[in-house]
Amino acid sequence: MRQTMKVQSGKITRPSYHHGDLANALTGAALELARGGGPDAVVLREAARQIGVSPTAAYRHFSNREDLIHAVKDCALLELAGRMQQEVGRAPAEGELVDQLRERLLALGRGYIGFALENPGLFHTAFAHMTPIVAGPGADRPAVDPMETPPFRMLVDLLDRLAEAGVIAAGRRPFLEFAAWATVHGMAQLLLDGPMRDMPADLQQAAVARALDMVTDGIIACAPDGT
Repeated sequence: MRQTMKVQSGKITRPSYHHGDLANALTGAALELARGGGPDAVVLREAARQIGVSPTAAYRHFSNREDLIHAVKDCALLELAGRMQQEVGRAPAEGELVDQLRERLLALGRGYIGFALENPGLFHTAFAHMTPIVAGPGADRPAVDPMETPPFRMLVDLLDRLAEAGVIAAGRRPFLEFAAWATVHGMAQLLLDGPMRDMPADLQQAAVARALDMVTDGIIACAPDGT
């Protein structure tokens, strides 16, 4: 995203941007700041400095730091979804449909936690200052609605497929996404910032596998016959 300054007639000139390019460049610079230092590192003036433009120019595209944070959060959540999709792509595509869906559910969790461990700065930024979920048909929607983010929609869509396949009874489908999300997100937080952060890698992996098995087996157990 960084633009190279040019030297013309012995003078250093700053790069020029087409309309919209500067906003993207600032977002890209801020994304790298978040990758290295988390949400606290996202500062509009520093992002402007990184790409060689004035703070005044930056403020034409982002009125304040909060606007920039929201843009970075969107990008971080897309990267998280991409990491989850990458893991799903490794899941077996043969065998019984229920088995395939179960493996994809496990893969979503592995991708989620894998992203957190590989990109702690972006992971923290993606969920920093997350606006509370708003309930009710007439309520104003938050700037970043957790229920409409790509990672959450991937989980919801997969659970819906399990319900359509008859694996989950209709009466037991509601709120399963929150139960699964809470467990997987909690495990990621424990590994990043909690008492599990200094555990040997093999024990961390074993704990993650057990947690994902527990969530997945619990969801699969929500069969129409109650088994």
